[in-house]
Amino acid sequence: MKKQTSILLATVVALGMFASTANADIKKGQKAYLKQCKKCHGSGTKGAAMKTQDEWTAAFADDNAGFIAWHKGTKGEKYAEGKKFKKYSEHLKDFLFEYASDSGNVPSC
Repeated sequence: MKKQTSILLATVVALGMFASTANADIKKGQKAYLKQCKKCHGSGTKGAAMKTQDEWTAAFADDNAGFIAWHKGTKGEKYAEGKKFKKYSEHLKDFLFEYASDSGNVPSC
């Protein structure tokens, strides 16, 4: 009985850690958005709502090809093709996906 309880408790703790890690990605994406994207695209509410979840998923597919293509010839081109974007792209994707126009969620930034 103690062994089953221990396994159950370990599972609950592991799932709790996973949930907080997933949340951290969105927070990092929000910080990246505020630092790099807000000046051109406005608040996180406006920027994330520019696309649907499917459109954001497609933009970040194939090594971020769609996202990079959207920024060709704009002020954001240097960032989209740079090391900082590459480092934070997964977090930014999580943030934009979470608050896309069809998500029903609204960021607090």
